[in-house]
Amino acid sequence: MGLTAKIRTRDGWAVSHAVVTVTDAAGTQVLRSEADADGAVRDTADLAPGAYTVIVTAVGYAPAAAGAIVTAAGRADIGQVTLARQGGTELPPPGPWTIDPAHSSVAAVAQHLGISSVHGRFTDFGGRIDIAPGDVTGSRVEAVISAASIDTGNGMRDGHLRSPDFLDVETYPHITYRSTGVAPAGPDRWTVHGELALHGVVRPVDLDLAYLGTGADPWGGTRAAFRATAELRREDFALRYNQVVQAGISAIGTTLRVELDVQAVQGESLPAG
Repeated sequence: MGLTAKIRTRDGWAVSHAVVTVTDAAGTQVLRSEADADGAVRDTADLAPGAYTVIVTAVGYAPAAAGAIVTAAGRADIGQVTLARQGGTELPPPGPWTIDPAHSSVAAVAQHLGISSVHGRFTDFGGRIDIAPGDVTGSRVEAVISAASIDTGNGMRDGHLRSPDFLDVETYPHITYRSTGVAPAGPDRWTVHGELALHGVVRPVDLDLAYLGTGADPWGGTRAAFRATAELRREDFALRYNQVVQAGISAIGTTLRVELDVQAVQGESLPAG
């Protein structure tokens, strides 16, 4: 019996000690419970069957509300409630922001043998975000990645990926991305239009961007967090190497899924240390 829920951020992290308040149809509070360290709410209080409103609050996050139906058995499973950071419906304050590689990740996922995925990441990269004042659609993003920093957790595979069969890092040492425009795609989502230079080929690539919020860091700075995804066709960048293993199934999928988790520090450069 009782109420259960999971409280998460937009990128899937638990919001520990969020407060869940339940009100009945008359607006009277009938339950107040606190999420545990895993963002889970498991309250065993007796609730009469019927419709209720669930309000979730947490310091630093915008409140969220959801409907709940308590069954005849006295149970209500709210499922997952997602909280957005306060200020998450706008982009960060105008000005330059410097990407912090130590707290960011650039990852790519490829299908392998048609049945599983191989995950890789680049460990050496940097970049800058310029938030335009007034009309934020004029904001810009620039990033540079060292192609040789590819890491899939397997030395032999990484060596092959650096070879002329794939990235050809001796000839094309850098992967660059430069935005050409930003367009709103939802309350806290944006489409970044830009050009990706990879393996000697420049192609337009759009990033599906979610702004996760802004907050102070322990070093006296201000940080903004973003998550972005994109899909690339390998053949668009002349990455055509493959093997057909059986019945027409290729060893490597034709599409790469790019996943970016970015922290940026306000200012022209990163703080010392």
